[in-house]
Amino acid sequence: MKVFKFGGASVKDALGVKNLVSVIKTVGHKDTLVVVSAMGKTTNALEKIIDDYFKEKDKTPEEIYQLKEFHLNIIKDLFEKNSSEIEKRIHEIFDELIGFLNSNKSPNYSFVYDQVVSYGEILSTKIIHHFIEFSGIDNFWLDSRNCIKTDDYYRAANLNWELTQKNIKQQVENDSLIITQGFIGSNSNNFTTTLGREGSDYSAAIFAYALNATSVTIWKDVPGVLNGDPRVFQNTQLLNQISYREAIELAFYGASVIHPKTLQPLQRKEIPLYVKSFENPIKPGTAVSKGKTIEPNIPCYIVKKNQVLLRLSSIDFSFIVEENISYIFSMLHEYQMPVELIQNSAISFSVCVYNKYKRLEELVLVLRSKFNVEVIENVDLYTIRHFDKNASKFINSFKKPILLEQRTQETAQFLI
Repeated sequence: MKVFKFGGASVKDALGVKNLVSVIKTVGHKDTLVVVSAMGKTTNALEKIIDDYFKEKDKTPEEIYQLKEFHLNIIKDLFEKNSSEIEKRIHEIFDELIGFLNSNKSPNYSFVYDQVVSYGEILSTKIIHHFIEFSGIDNFWLDSRNCIKTDDYYRAANLNWELTQKNIKQQVENDSLIITQGFIGSNSNNFTTTLGREGSDYSAAIFAYALNATSVTIWKDVPGVLNGDPRVFQNTQLLNQISYREAIELAFYGASVIHPKTLQPLQRKEIPLYVKSFENPIKPGTAVSKGKTIEPNIPCYIVKKNQVLLRLSSIDFSFIVEENISYIFSMLHEYQMPVELIQNSAISFSVCVYNKYKRLEELVLVLRSKFNVEVIENVDLYTIRHFDKNASKFINSFKKPILLEQRTQETAQFLI
């Protein structure tokens, strides 16, 4: 069986959905499981609904109405006069969403986030499932929450691999075309959980691992894995092939094409990964597999924006040693701060973090009981793999001061 993953940009409108069907007709859809993200900017819209649900509830009815109209308009463009069945189902899904928001008593933002934001994937896959049927191709809609089982760590849930594999093997029939959701799963109480933003790639890898898939293909709006995000960097080039290790390094440092957790299960079973353009499905794209050297061997540029630099120093000028560092990391873990870069000296410790869960103020308050803490927000972390003279020219072009710099043999990082 092979696994395809289509992201939100590939199904942002009716033309995108029609193109998805064209792609699977072109490359073949027998024994294929298709993982799909929410349509276009639906996840962003649902995040706004969640924020206003906690802050300005009077805004949410209008926002929900607009999101419903967005999906209904796509349906009208796809099905024309044959849309009554899927329209009815979409109305029912939105009624479920409204019912949850009206009945919810939990003040836990992350819990509410996962219950609400998951509707994006449910909506997209229902529409796509019906349109593929409408196009004359039999397919089966699978609720991935019945397969992907996790713990209760909402917004970044950890997988129960054993139970997940068992569920997938029981529910997936190898001779079918199956449409399912990325990004979402459920816990032992069957509450919806999510695998982290952009987690649909990871979902595809989970299904591929459990099914011993022959390959995974991620369909993108770019020709493959580039040596930089073309929205940020100029004159980017296609990487024809890279190894699992290189792809994991790029993903770890923040390359947006592949989710950081995606490669690990694929590498364990040596399942090849292809990143291709849904606009040109015949072109080879980028191949990611075992033992491949990067081709061409050029610098790769990555940037993570809106980071936070924390500079800690001991109040009594004592050394920052193992005990202090252990305490700092325990607090970073407790307050859910992903660590991007660290650097320490005898009496100071610098750490670049991502304030993903908006708990920076809580963290700083606790740290200031033991350390002097300087907080610098809105900094950008640039990472360059395969650093060379051309990369040096790029760094010299920065107009802002470098706050922190760190280099290894393969990688250079700069906090700007």
